[in-house]
Amino acid sequence: MTNFWRGRRVLVTGQTGFKGSWLCLWLRHLGAEVSAFALPPLTEPNLYALAAPWSDQAHETIDLRDAVAVQGIVARHRPEIVFHLAAQALVRASYREPAATYATNLMGTVHVLEAVRAAPSVRAAVIVTTDKVYENDGRGRAFVESDRLGGKDPYSNSKACAELAVAAYRDTLLGNGGAAVATARAGNVVGGGDWSEDRLVPDVVRALSAGRPVALRYPASVRPWQHVLEPLRGYLMLGERLLTRPETAPPALNFGPDHRSTLTVAEMVGILGAVFAGAAGWEQAPGEHPPEAATLTLDSALAGRSLGWYPRLSMAETIGWTAEWYRAWRAGADPRELSLEQIRRYETL
Repeated sequence: MTNFWRGRRVLVTGQTGFKGSWLCLWLRHLGAEVSAFALPPLTEPNLYALAAPWSDQAHETIDLRDAVAVQGIVARHRPEIVFHLAAQALVRASYREPAATYATNLMGTVHVLEAVRAAPSVRAAVIVTTDKVYENDGRGRAFVESDRLGGKDPYSNSKACAELAVAAYRDTLLGNGGAAVATARAGNVVGGGDWSEDRLVPDVVRALSAGRPVALRYPASVRPWQHVLEPLRGYLMLGERLLTRPETAPPALNFGPDHRSTLTVAEMVGILGAVFAGAAGWEQAPGEHPPEAATLTLDSALAGRSLGWYPRLSMAETIGWTAEWYRAWRAGADPRELSLEQIRRYETL
């Protein structure tokens, strides 16, 4: 992987987000020439600021909803491949602002696809959606890539709409020598440097700092937890395949953890609390809450068969690496070097 990405021109959308910051660090570690655009970070603190400086990468502040600006940055930096991660990624925020969610997640993706279509330099694009794009009937079986798309809340539904837009561009507008495009579906990632709203690990970290229990909306909900480096490795492998052998790349891939990493929200909090040695447990969040799927798991067998991608970290390692990052950061360690050290360690597995 190292030699492949060295000197390759890559554009990342959403570099100020949790996964985007990790991806930009990893790509720079691999020797890629990285350009990127996003809105400013949403939280303080945030990994993007903590992992600075980014002086060896060309980062810009651009709204994904601005089609002209998106097309302009792609034309200026002439990337060979685009990793599209920018999104409105919060379910509860999508209930508050559904129109803005669709504008970002659906039309923002269309703007990226249009920019890709107009740029002769772009040979491939990985469009990141979510594990929530599937129509969830609540039966608890693991979803495969051929399952029906759906999503009841605006966030999930807007991401399913983005999947349909990608399919239309791939099948009708990017053929005959255009860029190879595929979608990547993953979710519920954990790892150091996440302070996002309504995410479990940041909630535990905030509760630990305040000496209070974590308020959980749906403690019995089942989720597939994985370390952030796991799906990012999948995105990189899928991008490499799209550039080298696009005819063998599936149009969509799940990147989920081993099924032994599937825990309820309450179980995850209990394990995190034990590892952090001081988290104050959990309590039921009061009031009514927007509906969420009770069970959500992915079948990633196709990623194994087509790319040779399999999860590398156990559940214990996933939680351990996450807790290790936050403990070291609280003790004054350099966040950028913390992250790069975990990347280097992960590469040796």
